[in-house]
Amino acid sequence: MEKHSYTGKTKEEAIINAKEDLQEVETNLIIREVGTQKGGLFKSSKVEIEVIEKREVVRYIKEYIIQLLKELGFSAQVELKNKDEVPTYMIYSDNDALLIGKNGKNLKALSFYVGLHINKMIGRNFRFIIDINEYNKKREKRIESLAKRVAKEVAQTKIEAKLDAMNSYERRIVHNVLTNNKRVYTESEGEEPNRCVVIKPKEDE
Repeated sequence: MEKHSYTGKTKEEAIINAKEDLQEVETNLIIREVGTQKGGLFKSSKVEIEVIEKREVVRYIKEYIIQLLKELGFSAQVELKNKDEVPTYMIYSDNDALLIGKNGKNLKALSFYVGLHINKMIGRNFRFIIDINEYNKKREKRIESLAKRVAKEVAQTKIEAKLDAMNSYERRIVHNVLTNNKRVYTESEGEEPNRCVVIKPKEDE
C-alpha cells in the first residue's frame, strides 16, 4: 500500500498538489496531516500531508485477508463486492463453519483483527465488511424475522421484550426494521458488550 507525501504553504494547497499529481478527487483520497516544516529566514513554513488512495486500501485489505487465512492454515477464496459503496470481502473456504465460529464469534474476531491492522496502517478508521459464504446476509434475515415476531408479541401483550445482546450492526438492523412500526418502538440499553435492544409497546392513541 503506497503512501504519498505532499507539502504546501497550507493544508489546502498540499491537498491540491496531491489531487493534481494523483489525478484523483479528494473523496477518493485518505489524507492525514503529518506536521509542519518550519521556515527559515527567507523560507515560509510548509504543511506536510500523507495521502493514500482509497482503492489502494481496498486492494490491500483483500491481499491481507488472503495472507492471514493462509497463515492460519485455511484454503480460501476472497471475492471483493461492494455493498452501498462499502467494500465487502466474501470468503469461501474449505471450512466455513470453523471460520465463522459459534454465533459468528470467529468471524467477528477476524473482522476486528483486520480492522485494527488497517486502522493502524492508515491512521484512521476505514469501513469495510468481511463475510463468509453470505453468513452475515443470512443472519441479517434471521434478525429481521426475530424482530418482527417479537414486535408482534409485544404489540399484542403490551409487555416490553428484551432481545439478546447484539453488536451495533445487529442492533441497527432491529431499529431499522421496526422504525415505522405503529405499535412498537425500540431502544438500546446496557453497556458494551452486553448492550441490547428492547422492544416496547406504544401508548394507544
